[in-house]
Amino acid sequence: MSLSPAPPPGSAQLRADCERCFGLCCVVPAFARSADFAIDKPAGKSCPHLGADHRCGIHTELRHRGFPGCTVFDCFGAGQQVAQVTFGGRDWRDAPETLPAMAEAFTVLRPLHELLWYLTEAVALRPPADLRAELERARAETAALAAGDPARLRAVDVAAQRERINPLLSRASEAARSPGGADHRGAPLLGVDLRRVDLRRANLRGALLVGADLRGVDLGLADVTGADLRGADLRGADLRTTLFLHQAQLDAARGDVRTALPATRTRPAHWTALAPTPVGQASRASGRGRRSRHR
Repeated sequence: MSLSPAPPPGSAQLRADCERCFGLCCVVPAFARSADFAIDKPAGKSCPHLGADHRCGIHTELRHRGFPGCTVFDCFGAGQQVAQVTFGGRDWRDAPETLPAMAEAFTVLRPLHELLWYLTEAVALRPPADLRAELERARAETAALAAGDPARLRAVDVAAQRERINPLLSRASEAARSPGGADHRGAPLLGVDLRRVDLRRANLRGALLVGADLRGVDLGLADVTGADLRGADLRGADLRTTLFLHQAQLDAARGDVRTALPATRTRPAHWTALAPTPVGQASRASGRGRRSRHR
């Protein structure tokens, strides 16, 4: 397959722009009644809170109304790509027959855009020249796949593309963290008090940090690719140089005004300011959540 002449999308194109989407994240995925979602919703059916204007009718109340899972979903810009590029701005409500194909395209584009986000972050780490070249090629190839029409997208093997790219991302992480810190890949650290653990330059890829106590912890150059941070207490933590930290991970965690963030990330609105938590009472999150497959 020949590469697209267009350059890979920039970071702005890999951020969700709900104004240019058709509410696809409220239609395409299925979700089950749980701690993350107040209702059951089958795949391909609109959420009852989705308005005719494709806006969420309870957007400012999602957490209070039992939909925290919605607040941490990130399409990495795939929604507007499907709506405005793949289907040329054709609204599925005006052409209902397009919805199945649009759903298929979204299901493929979302993980492709996630890969593009990780590759863009890896390139920004300024790896050695040979590795940078490999990352740039992988990014161009992935962008070419994402630019395909519905038929070409249907033929994309997302799992195979992920398998090709994950080793490159691991190498970029190792280069940035060298010399590396502790290896906690995939570690079950649910609810664990980690305040006295040195996690600088640590490998936390795929770690289960649900409800973990990370108050005041320095996560400088730690790799959190795919780490589950639901309910993790990040108050006062230093995340300024944490590797592969995406916004959805922050949205799923707890923090405050003391939490140091990278300039490119946004402090979640639900983070409260400096409310003390008794020692040993780290928040635990339950229910089903989304975890990245990059570990």
